[in-house]
Amino acid sequence: MTIARPRELELQRVAIQLFRERGFHATSMQDLADALGMHRGSLYHYIAAKDDLLWTIVSGALERLDAHVRPELDGPGRGVDRVRRAITAHLRFAAGQRDELSLTHIELRSLHPERRRELVERRDAYERAWRDALAAGVADGSFRPIDVRLAGFMILSTCNWFTQWYRPDGPLSVEELAETLADLLLDGLRAPIAVTPTSHRTNKEPDR
Repeated sequence: MTIARPRELELQRVAIQLFRERGFHATSMQDLADALGMHRGSLYHYIAAKDDLLWTIVSGALERLDAHVRPELDGPGRGVDRVRRAITAHLRFAAGQRDELSLTHIELRSLHPERRRELVERRDAYERAWRDALAAGVADGSFRPIDVRLAGFMILSTCNWFTQWYRPDGPLSVEELAETLADLLLDGLRAPIAVTPTSHRTNKEPDR
């Protein structure tokens, strides 16, 4: 793994902010240079093209997200427990990487076609891991029979949209939000709890 130099990290930080605020195509190399207090030509010591910068940002964000969440999806326990832990892990990561993850969705179309295909393949692999954990929950009885593809889409849509409305200074912490959202998402997927019938004669006088 290549370790970025401090100036490269600063360039990525500025690019994330400008791409998120203005959009990739509306941000020029001159905009990046001005934000860094550099001459435009100096940027090419760090990147060959603006597309390379976007690729570095979104590819790295998806790689780190996968590394953060996949151990929970593939870990021990019932399917429902694995999915719950994964929801928390995804939201915890998203809280600290909001702009980077937003760019993986918003600016995906701006990547070169080959890079876009690669990122879509990696994203699809991440989504399959969620469906596998959901299918495991159906198999172990912690989830009722469900369409795991649709359930995965529902969960990931919620987790991905989290980056658009979460605010660190909001009334609830990430952990509290994760617990609440996990309850809302998973309660509709759980297998029903078997209830043992009770006698209706309990409050009646005994037969004589």
